[in-house]
Amino acid sequence: MEKYGYAVMLAFTIVASFWLEIVLKVRVLARIRRAFAAILPVAVVFLIWVFYAVNQGHWSYDIKQTLGVTGPLGVPLEEFLFFLIVPIAAIMTIEAVRRVKRHWIVGDEDGGL
Repeated sequence: MEKYGYAVMLAFTIVASFWLEIVLKVRVLARIRRAFAAILPVAVVFLIWVFYAVNQGHWSYDIKQTLGVTGPLGVPLEEFLFFLIVPIAAIMTIEAVRRVKRHWIVGDEDGGL
């Protein structure tokens, strides 16, 4: 079970926030291009930082807690997914707060991308 540690954390993040898409109709997944336009530039910067830190030996991953699928410089698949799943969950959460508050308007309300 230890092998699935990181994947289970990501699955928990999905379960804990993606229900907002259905129950509160936050429409983040319906506007996924818009979400990716916000997430991907930041994710690229952080992944470059991760590659640097791993290459310099500043940190490493316990391969026993990952699925064993790695990308460049031995960075696990779960780390790449982290930089997509967690920001999407955060956007869903803030959109849920906006939905419940109703009067809290942020940014472009017409759907944008």
